Amino acid sequence: MVILTLASILLQATSAEAFYAVTTIETPQEVVLEVGGFALLPEDQLLICTRRGQIWRVENAYTTDGKGARFHLWFDGLQEPLGLLAHEGWIYTVQRGELSRLRDSDKDGRADELETIADPWEISGNYHEYAFGPVWGPDQKLWLTLNRPFGEEPFGHVDWRGFALAIDPASGAWEPICAGLRSPCGIEAAPWGDVFYTDNQGEWCGASKLSHLEPGDFHGHPWGLESTKLPEWKHGAVPMPPDKTLMPLVKATLPSFKLPAVWFPYDEMGRSPAGFVWDTEGRFGPFFKGHVFVGDQFDASLIRVTLEQVNGRWQGACYPFRMGLASGVTRVCWGADGSLLVGMTNRGWGSRGQDTQGLQRVKWSGKTPFELCEMRAAAGGFELEFTAPIDAKSAADPASYRMASYTYELHEEYGSAKMDERAPAFVATVVDATHVRLAVEGLRAGYVHELHYAGLRSAAGEPPLHERAYYTLVEIPGASSR
Repeated sequence: MVILTLASILLQATSAEAFYAVTTIETPQEVVLEVGGFALLPEDQLLICTRRGQIWRVENAYTTDGKGARFHLWFDGLQEPLGLLAHEGWIYTVQRGELSRLRDSDKDGRADELETIADPWEISGNYHEYAFGPVWGPDQKLWLTLNRPFGEEPFGHVDWRGFALAIDPASGAWEPICAGLRSPCGIEAAPWGDVFYTDNQGEWCGASKLSHLEPGDFHGHPWGLESTKLPEWKHGAVPMPPDKTLMPLVKATLPSFKLPAVWFPYDEMGRSPAGFVWDTEGRFGPFFKGHVFVGDQFDASLIRVTLEQVNGRWQGACYPFRMGLASGVTRVCWGADGSLLVGMTNRGWGSRGQDTQGLQRVKWSGKTPFELCEMRAAAGGFELEFTAPIDAKSAADPASYRMASYTYELHEEYGSAKMDERAPAFVATVVDATHVRLAVEGLRAGYVHELHYAGLRSAAGEPPLHERAYYTLVEIPGASSR
């Protein structure tokens, strides 16, 4: 297991600064920027909503030193909005109890219209009944995710908590899409239209994860399954057994249980994944074009993810990317200058970053570090692609690597230790200047395959900027789909 000390975090952050510099955007003292969402506007302006119910319009956010940004209050009085989406002159947001849209119809710099699109879910009064989104789903509806309540239920158990919902923005008609979510802080549409979400480790969620959302999915948490007996649940993929105790309930739903595309091992790859974006243009360098960048709220960091589809199922790997940010990362958004805007908040959740809230930019310097660009599944093993030519001797030496495979337990306890852990034998073969093939004995579908490559060097003798990756092997290429 990797133990991240403060010293190691600072060292990694310092090493990464030469490639991915961080700029803090100064905010006025009266602005408490506990970021819940971003939306880009014309003329390089952006909107930022906060957990305190405000939406700020920001100008001049891309100065070299982070100074000189101008903040204008665009709207106030929302209830903890945790997402923004700009569409045809409207700004859509999910408040705690409804999907809303706003606009500045008289063009005076402040919103003057607020409409409720739909409010089909209820809230009990529990503090943890957050709602996230929206994003466009493949059905051209607005998708959002609902947190399950934690701790005591002061006003009873309400329906549709722990669900993803789809809402028609024109009519307000809605339907539940997926069940079994726990704390689904991030939801985003992929460039090809599919929707993914991030969830936080806890009960019935052995580790944090990035998962693909499809109608009828069950993602493991039994909270809210009683709602599937209601007529709005049209997909019928989650049966309700007569015995309502938790274990029979979960066993009965396992045929529709969906493994995540990527597990984020606890404390090794953060604790609380949140917002995420695809880099479709290579803004962090050409090697990372098409990769996903995930903010972690506890770790105050960015995680890099690669995805691929094998036997019709999404799976992939996660890698450390940028640590040492100022506060817990809740939302990320590509800025007008090609930098990654990072929105942060600490309140109630805590993080390794010591600031309570704020806004930073992460920008590529134009230099590419020596890194594992991608770990891909292959028949009988994995293919490794690096960002620079490798030293053939160290790349072929099995002592340069270390591998383990393990899974997590689906149970009511908080999180899970690594279960059924093994250290598989493997052989490394240099394919060409930047590729290595690992032939692994005893690949296991449904298991995380953790790889360390600290002994590998570039052809120039450089060590890798980071030396570990975690591949979630849902399906083995060439094997029949389970």
